[in-house]
Amino acid sequence: MQEIGESTNPGLDAKCYAVNANQSLSMRDLIKSFQRHGVSRVTDLHIKTNQPPIYRVDGGLRRTNSPPMDRETVFALARGLLTEAEIATWEQQRSVNSSSLIGTLRIRVNAFYDSDGPAMALRALDTNVPAVEDIGFVNNVWEDIVNLGHGLVLVTGATGAGKSTTIASMIDRIAQNRACRIITLEDPIEYRMQSKQAIISQRSIGRDVPNFERGLRDCLREDPDIIFVGEMTDPESAMWTLTAAETGHLVFSAIHTRDTTGTITRLLDMYPASRHEEIAHQLSLGLRYIITQKLLPKAEVRGRVLAMEVLHCNYAVANLIRQLKLEQIYSIMQIQNQDIPEQRMCTLERHLAVLVRRGVIDPFEAERQANHVPVLLDELRRMEET
Repeated sequence: MQEIGESTNPGLDAKCYAVNANQSLSMRDLIKSFQRHGVSRVTDLHIKTNQPPIYRVDGGLRRTNSPPMDRETVFALARGLLTEAEIATWEQQRSVNSSSLIGTLRIRVNAFYDSDGPAMALRALDTNVPAVEDIGFVNNVWEDIVNLGHGLVLVTGATGAGKSTTIASMIDRIAQNRACRIITLEDPIEYRMQSKQAIISQRSIGRDVPNFERGLRDCLREDPDIIFVGEMTDPESAMWTLTAAETGHLVFSAIHTRDTTGTITRLLDMYPASRHEEIAHQLSLGLRYIITQKLLPKAEVRGRVLAMEVLHCNYAVANLIRQLKLEQIYSIMQIQNQDIPEQRMCTLERHLAVLVRRGVIDPFEAERQANHVPVLLDELRRMEET
């Protein structure tokens, strides 16, 4: 994986995609939709053999009226974002990751093959890290997190749920206010973060370090205070992440799970059953917070809003993890929801109910996104009565 800037790649402006007899488009032309409508609304562009360009707008896919692309056109457009070395890797290994800076946007690229031929998924990110106050936290839990000295903070959710943005906003706030050493391991780097009071080293998997496991091994010798692991993808990287959190570092990481308790189950399931007690014990000591988030379409206006579930690994939660009584954690989250540092937990259903009550999202959308619909309905009834 290699990061490039627009000035190094003349292919970005090559008019290689003929949309009619009189007009052809370049990769830069296709990317302009991100800039016109904003990356909070237009988040992704899908380029695929035998299909026209398809954008993800407000969470849903929108097919353009342009003609389908052949494989030569896909490759020609790809040359606007990928180096020749990356295209060779794409052809040999059937996929490649990259990242390019185009104007004020960073474009994250995954090029791959499917049954029709070459394809690409492009994700657009604003180069400015948003303020943590603008993320949409359900309460002031972010204040507790950025003041932590050690432990593991996991941000989870589906692809495109804004996990990296949430983590970047918290790390950016730490970098503003704390003289510390921050090391990130990302695939690829999504936000360029400024050192400010902190010293930040961002390492890209594939370019600066071969994999997350090697990066974590190196990282522990590089005097870090805070570590960001882009994703825990396998037992080895998960184990080193847990070890870093146990040994006095504050560690942020992301994982693809649908709720907070499912995240713990997912981590345990990375290992054989014979090791579950050992891993649960490690988690009970190192885990501090799990934040699960979803981006939902707004009810009355265009755009999306964040719905969030927050698990604070306080003494009660840590004890349940240690005893592998994970089914009881949800009840703790329902009860310990006061906006005070010792609690500040929130179920997804409670936050959805709050958003419905404020008129931000539609009740039907809340019901569709809830993990426990009866709990959501109870929360809505309770709010109507107060």
